[in-house]
Amino acid sequence: MGERGVATESARLPASVRRGYGLGSVATGSFGTVPGLLLLPYLTDRLGVGAGLAGLVVLLPKAWDVVLNPVAGRISDRSTHPAGRRRPFLLRAGLTLAVAFVLLFAGPTSPTALAATWVVVAFLACASAYAFFQVPYVAMPAELTDDYDERTRLMTWRVAVLALAILVSGGLAPVVRDAVGPEQGYRAVGLFVGALILVGTLGAWWGTRDAPVRRAATAGGSLRDQLRVVSASREFRTLLAVFVLQALATGAMLAGVDYVARVQLGRPGASAVLFVCFVGPALLVTPLWQRVGERRGKRTGYLWGSALLGVGALATLFALPLGTAATAVTVGVVGVGYAACQMFPLAMLPDVAAADTARTGEDRAGTYTGVWTAGETLGLAVGPFLYALVLTVGGYVSSTDAAAAQPDSARTAIALGFTVVPAVLVAVSVVVLRRYRLDPKETG
Repeated sequence: MGERGVATESARLPASVRRGYGLGSVATGSFGTVPGLLLLPYLTDRLGVGAGLAGLVVLLPKAWDVVLNPVAGRISDRSTHPAGRRRPFLLRAGLTLAVAFVLLFAGPTSPTALAATWVVVAFLACASAYAFFQVPYVAMPAELTDDYDERTRLMTWRVAVLALAILVSGGLAPVVRDAVGPEQGYRAVGLFVGALILVGTLGAWWGTRDAPVRRAATAGGSLRDQLRVVSASREFRTLLAVFVLQALATGAMLAGVDYVARVQLGRPGASAVLFVCFVGPALLVTPLWQRVGERRGKRTGYLWGSALLGVGALATLFALPLGTAATAVTVGVVGVGYAACQMFPLAMLPDVAAADTARTGEDRAGTYTGVWTAGETLGLAVGPFLYALVLTVGGYVSSTDAAAAQPDSARTAIALGFTVVPAVLVAVSVVVLRRYRLDPKETG
């Protein structure tokens, strides 16, 4: 079964639209990264919340998005705003998200119960605003172009900007925290990341103002009816399962970076090094993955990238005792795979939605995207929770002093949660991905 579409010059989007759309990843990358990287350490080592409870605090607000994201998708599907079906949501929700993120780290630090409650409420506000930004944003490619390969090009821009945003936000957030100091460091992180979200919001909203939009009729029926149709798509179910499993894996690794640097490597500053190695390769290899997708197919590229992601995670277990340099190399391998595991599924999702539109004549892109982002959000939230559970089993000592001594069992848990657990999740995802089949002729 062939996997290549026939590209035409008329199907190509203007470069300005690709760049404008990609800027939205500054917002999604910053919000998707920094809470997963620093919120758990903030709770356990700044507020003194136990690891298990801290994992729940990180999980529950994002679990709310599992319910809210499909609703946001359905609302944007039915939008008749003169400025477009999706774009107005970007501005309103993005501005709200920027403010809510600043408040996330601006609350009290004691007593512990009050501090944890503040985080839950603020993070719930962030998650709600993010749903109404992310879902319309991810739904846009299915309406911007009907060309199979052009969606890959569009995602190449998005993933390149996403990698840069993750690199800047995740790489500099710990630096900002450490430079400002323990008292005000996390508040400074909130201001820094809130500013990045604002830049991404305004950039995507303004940059797509002249984007062509191909609109099909809005699908009829209730939200429940639409979810039933979406869940009946075998290709969508397969792709979603793979992406959620890998979101679990990357969420666990992101949550572990700070712990690995401080406890395993004994170098708090190494967290920035590991993070750059995790994300940085995407800036270099994303165009190469685009060529793989165009020549060998998106599914093949996705399989290759997944294999690198899993092998790199497992190899990191053996690199940790060798020190920071060896660990950075294996994490770099993870980063090469991670780039593919971001680009290909995001390029394949519009294919699935477009195939449905071509078959039915109705637009369910928002509903597909709502379910998709709900799964992604849940995976990225459960990943840190899973890592927190591993820490709890290992007897990790939570304290308001980040330098608290840890038992050997906790050190082992830190390593296994960062390496073996993600590798197993990725291995399962590869088995599931092999079931994916979609002929590009079906994508419209």
